[in-house]
Amino acid sequence: MKRPGLRLAMAAVGTLLLVGYVGTAVLAYWVLAALWATRPDPTTALAVVAVAAVVLGALSYALGTRRLLARLDAEPLARERAPGLYERASALCERMDADVPAFYVSRMPTPNAFALGGVGTGVVVLDRSLFRLLTAAELDAIIAHELAHLENHDGLVQTLAFSVGETLTGLLSITLFPAVLSTTGLAKGWAWIAGRPGAWRRTPFGRLRRALDGVIALGLVALTLAVNAHSRSREFAADDRAAEVTGDPMALARALRKIERASRPAWSVLSPLYVHSDDDDAGDPIRRWFSTHPDLDERVERLREKAGRSKGGSPVRIE
Repeated sequence: MKRPGLRLAMAAVGTLLLVGYVGTAVLAYWVLAALWATRPDPTTALAVVAVAAVVLGALSYALGTRRLLARLDAEPLARERAPGLYERASALCERMDADVPAFYVSRMPTPNAFALGGVGTGVVVLDRSLFRLLTAAELDAIIAHELAHLENHDGLVQTLAFSVGETLTGLLSITLFPAVLSTTGLAKGWAWIAGRPGAWRRTPFGRLRRALDGVIALGLVALTLAVNAHSRSREFAADDRAAEVTGDPMALARALRKIERASRPAWSVLSPLYVHSDDDDAGDPIRRWFSTHPDLDERVERLREKAGRSKGGSPVRIE
C-alpha cells in the first residue's frame, strides 16, 4: 500500500490534470461555439470549405509535380532528339481529347512511366530503359495509357478528391477535439487519483478516448480506401482507352509483362503505370483494398479478353 503522503500527492497531480484538460476542453468548446454562432449560411460555408480544399489540392498537385520531377532528376526530351516519338504521340493525341504532352526522361529504380498534369499540356515521364525494353508498338501503348490519364485529368482529380476528404476529416477532428481533451483529462486524472498513472488507457474514460480516436482513424481509412478504389478504376479505364486508341490491346499487355519481367518493383512514385503481381496479394484482400493499382494479372487478362473479342474468338495469348 502506498504511503498516505504519496497517495495525496498523486491525487493532487490527478486533480491538476483533470482541471487542466477539462478547462482547455471547455475553452476549445467555447471557441468552436463562437465560430459556429458566427457561421455563414450552410450553402456559403460549404462553398468556402469546398473552394479552400480545391485550391489547396491544386497547389499541392502543382508543387508536388515540380518536386517529383526534381527528385527524379528528369530531363526534358526535346522534339529534335526524338521526332518519331513526338510524331506517334501527335497521332495518338489526334484520336483523343488531349494535347501533345512534353516528354521527360529519367533513370528510375525500375522501368516505369507516369503522367503529370491536369490543366493544359501535361507531362509524360519515361524511364530510359523503356526505349530498349519495348518495341515501338508497345511503347505507343504505354504512351496511350498515360495520355488517357491526361485526357481525364486523373492525377489532378484524385489529388483534389483526397484534399476534400482530408478537409472533411480535419473538420471531424476539430469537432471532436473538446471531447478528446475531456476524456483524456478524465482518464489521466482518474488514474492518478487511483494511484495507477500508467493505466489511464484502461480506465472507462481511457477506453472512450480510444473510441474517439477510432472514429477519426476510421474516417482516414475510409478516405484512403475510396481514393485507392478510384485510382484502380482509373487504371482499368486508361488500359481500355489505350487499347481503343491503338487498336492493339495486346501491345499494352506485352509491355506490362515485359516491365514486370525486367524488374519486380519494390518502390513506386505513385506512377499510373506501376505494375505488380505479387502472389501473396491473391489471398490478401486487405492489401488489394489498400493498393492504388490493380493486380497485373487482372489487367493483362482483361486486355487479352478485349483482343479476343475484337477478333471474334478466344482470349489472345501473349507470345
